[in-house]
Amino acid sequence: MLSNYHTHSRFCDGKGELRDYAELALAHGFTALGFSGHAPLPFKNSFSIPDKDYPAYCDGVRALKEEYRSRLDIRLGLEIDYVPGVCDNFRPLIEQGGLDYCIGGVHLVTHPDDTAWLRSHPEEAAQRIWFIDGPHHETYDEGLQRVFHGDIRRGVTAFFHQSNAMIESQRPTIVAHFNKIVMHNRDRYFSEHDKWYLDLVHETIALIREVGCIAEVNTRGIYKKRHNDFYPSRELLKYMNTLGIPVIVSTDAHCPDDLLRTEGAFEFLHEINYRNIVHTLA
Repeated sequence: MLSNYHTHSRFCDGKGELRDYAELALAHGFTALGFSGHAPLPFKNSFSIPDKDYPAYCDGVRALKEEYRSRLDIRLGLEIDYVPGVCDNFRPLIEQGGLDYCIGGVHLVTHPDDTAWLRSHPEEAAQRIWFIDGPHHETYDEGLQRVFHGDIRRGVTAFFHQSNAMIESQRPTIVAHFNKIVMHNRDRYFSEHDKWYLDLVHETIALIREVGCIAEVNTRGIYKKRHNDFYPSRELLKYMNTLGIPVIVSTDAHCPDDLLRTEGAFEFLHEINYRNIVHTLA
C-alpha cells in the first residue's frame, strides 16, 4: 500500500504542478497522496506559500481530490512551521484552508528571550531566526552564531523545546523530522550519542507518544545526500518501536519523482518488526 503525505509543489519550494504528482502516484500504484505545502509566513522567505496564493493552493488540491476520487485518495494538508511569537497557532490556517490534516515542524529556531519581540515584529522575524534547513551548512553555522552566539547546546535545546511546545499546544496530525537539527551538524558540534542530546530527543519522543501524534520517517536527507540516516535515525526508531509510537514513511517530495525515494525505510521497519506503521490517514 503506497502513499505519501509530505509533498511540496510549485506553490511553495517544490517543482511541478499538483497534477504531475497525482499522475506519477497513480502510475506507480499509490492509493493515497497528501499535499503539504509550506504554510504562509509573515516575513520574506524563499520556501513558503505566499499568503496571496494560499486560497489557490487549497482550491487546486480540492479540485484534484474531486477529479481523482475514484482512483486516488488525495488529501489537502499543510506543513506548518511552529515559530513562537510568529506562527504559534495553527488553527486559523487549518480553518481557512479547510485542511484534512497538518504536519507540524520546526525549521526556524528562535531564542526563548525573543518571543515578545517577534510577536510585535513578525515581518522582521528573519533576522532573529536560526534556519537549520536548506542545502548549505554555512547558513546553519551563521544562524547558530547570530542567534545563540555559537552555543550549540543552547541552540539544540531551543529546537527541541520549541518542538515540544508545538506538539503539546498544536497537536499536529504528523510531526515532521523531529531530529532534523542533526542534518548540518555532521558531528562537528556534538555527537548524537551525547547524553544531553539523547535526553532531549527522548523527551520529545515521550511527548509524541503522550499526545498521540504520528511521527514521520523522513527519507529526504538520504537521497539529497545531506545526511546518512532517516529522521529519526534507525537507532531512535528501534527505541520508538518499544513504545508503540505510530510512524509514517515520508519522502518529503519536492518534485514528482521524489515520491518514489523511500530509501529502504519500509524494509528497515519490517526488518525490526516495527509494530505501528501508518500507511493511510483516517
